[in-house]
Amino acid sequence: MKLMKLILPFLSLLIARALASGDLGVLTAESDGTTPDRFLERWLAAEVEAAVEARKDAFGKMLKSGAACRKWQEERRAFFLDRIGGFPDRGPLQAAITGTLEGEGYRIEKILLETRPGFHLTANLYLPAVPGPWPAVLVPCGHSHNGKAAGQYQLASRLLARHGLAAICYDPIGQGERYQILDPSAKRTRFEDAPHVESVHPQVKLMCTTEHTMVGIGCALLGGNVAQYRIWDGMRVIDYLQSRPDILPNKIGCTGNSGGGTETAYLMALDPRLVAAAPGCYLTTFQSLLSLKGPQDGEQNLFGQLAFGMDQADYCIMRLPKPTLIAAGTRDVTFDFAGTWELFGEAKRFASRIGHPDSIDLAAPDAPHGFTLQLREAVTRFLLRHLAGKEVEVREIPSLPDSFDDERLRALTVPDWTDADLQVTEEGQVLLRPGERSVFEINATIAARLRAERAAAWKALDATGKRARVRATIGVPGEAGEAALFEVGELRRGDLTIRKLVLEAGPGLPLPALVFVPAKPAGRAVLYLHGESMKADAAPGGPIEALAKEGRVVVAAELRGIGETETGVRRKAFGAGRFGQDNLEILTAYLLGKSYVGLRTADALQWAGAAASGVVGIQPGSIDLVAIGEAAVPALHAAALNPERFASVTLRRMISSWESIVAAPETRDQTVNMVHGALRVYDLADLIAMAGPEKVRVTLSVDGMGKPVE
Repeated sequence: MKLMKLILPFLSLLIARALASGDLGVLTAESDGTTPDRFLERWLAAEVEAAVEARKDAFGKMLKSGAACRKWQEERRAFFLDRIGGFPDRGPLQAAITGTLEGEGYRIEKILLETRPGFHLTANLYLPAVPGPWPAVLVPCGHSHNGKAAGQYQLASRLLARHGLAAICYDPIGQGERYQILDPSAKRTRFEDAPHVESVHPQVKLMCTTEHTMVGIGCALLGGNVAQYRIWDGMRVIDYLQSRPDILPNKIGCTGNSGGGTETAYLMALDPRLVAAAPGCYLTTFQSLLSLKGPQDGEQNLFGQLAFGMDQADYCIMRLPKPTLIAAGTRDVTFDFAGTWELFGEAKRFASRIGHPDSIDLAAPDAPHGFTLQLREAVTRFLLRHLAGKEVEVREIPSLPDSFDDERLRALTVPDWTDADLQVTEEGQVLLRPGERSVFEINATIAARLRAERAAAWKALDATGKRARVRATIGVPGEAGEAALFEVGELRRGDLTIRKLVLEAGPGLPLPALVFVPAKPAGRAVLYLHGESMKADAAPGGPIEALAKEGRVVVAAELRGIGETETGVRRKAFGAGRFGQDNLEILTAYLLGKSYVGLRTADALQWAGAAASGVVGIQPGSIDLVAIGEAAVPALHAAALNPERFASVTLRRMISSWESIVAAPETRDQTVNMVHGALRVYDLADLIAMAGPEKVRVTLSVDGMGKPVE
């Protein structure tokens, strides 16, 4: 009742404005100026706030007990491991040194490691000029296109080596020499998805951030995360360091910036061999990040972590009381420092509660985002203290001028080597080596194994059990009550009446529909779900009108995030990119443990209930379902979960399978079809069997790039 009191004034305003409109539009802006394209974004923000508040409440209660603190750490480690899909078996590293460089006060070995069978990592190992054995530091790269050769990472590694710490800087997948999508026919000088940016190799096609999220789609469908590849790489680098006689195996640390800060945070939370860790320019609160910038790349979003109650502070908390330094710039506009300060306070409270208040600290110079001079010096001091037992005043530049700014500091700090100097492989890309496997090939092998493993389990389930597994996978609960449905206007087009409906899918989240009613209805209703808009096929003489002229009542309805509630307001200025302009909202839902497929399936079921109930002007009964493009996968789920409701199902421009997305070396706009762990349970063909193959018709199937396939 309280909810309806909040909704009714909002709907009254919608009704008044819709009646005044003579076009096919249904939803309009609210009195405060909020437009329909922000309704879904607002709904997600409310869900985020509720999850954050629930975690804050749980965190406060947990601090009252030492046992509860330990349980908090253990539960989050277990959750973290589960959401990245665990780890593969260790194999031989087949380490090779492919070259050396001599620098002033240090030297470099070029290292090639096989972290998985047929899958190689490229690294530069900076070794001190003083005799060893030495403590060692991992320096995972941030999102630099040239990976380990980026200037700031050279400077950080050089500074560590000159102070007696070995430093190994390595390329993540999709960067440096480890790009996963190559075009052998190209001689490219610019990235295809960023023509203003110089590419690092003639055959490299897409930017590193694009590759990471694209790989992440397949990983999610397998029940993992692209972060697993990066974390496992780091763990194998530790294995390698511990195998060397010139490295002290129990004195290993880690520091990285931005995306390297992400990997440092992940490694320090999961690998106890890291004695000291200093993640830089990454850690902030999710509430701050999501409200200002939105979710970042695929590896920075774990499925359901907000719903579980795991925020970024927990990466620090999981490793305490091991020494940790949070490195941040107070002028960082990518990872907001206000959120960093709040996170530090929370981690400090936890450290104090377990009796180690000095185990976590913060270095926060007046500096922008980046592994700046101030942070390189602070991190080196911290790592020397905890790995070498030395208190040293570290200065990268012996004497700074009295007056300087960011540009002046960059001019004073110059790396020693070019990209070509630091290249480990002869080919310049590991994927050009004979027998090398890409991440896509590895994931395709896993998908094939899962197909075989799930077949018997799926076959053993009856129809009820299959529906329960599907509901659990996409996050759609059991049968829900009828949603509030309102008529807000009516138009005439010849002998057709076009009624305007609003369905309340959630608090403050209305969905529109147009109901085309012929003068003499003479057939079943048609639920028409188009992936672009309810108006897409609604023009005079179009497909919807043709169905209505046959005597059908056609309910052209929209699912959330489609048509009038299509979101992506924060991305429109930059274009849709490879993942759709609503990618930020899709990944926000993912953090909340929700998929767009699941949310839209629930919407489709609600619209189907309305279409079959008599509310739209026809007698109750079964309906014909038509779904096109983005709406097809949710519609198929709705038909599989409630097959009795649909007399026929026609699906156009739907992907053929989730497994085809995993195996594809390149996709476009597929985060919208991403369901975490789906391929552990079923694929789309299983849903067709559930819905009834005799009544399901799939036409114009498309591949991961949206191109027609047989």
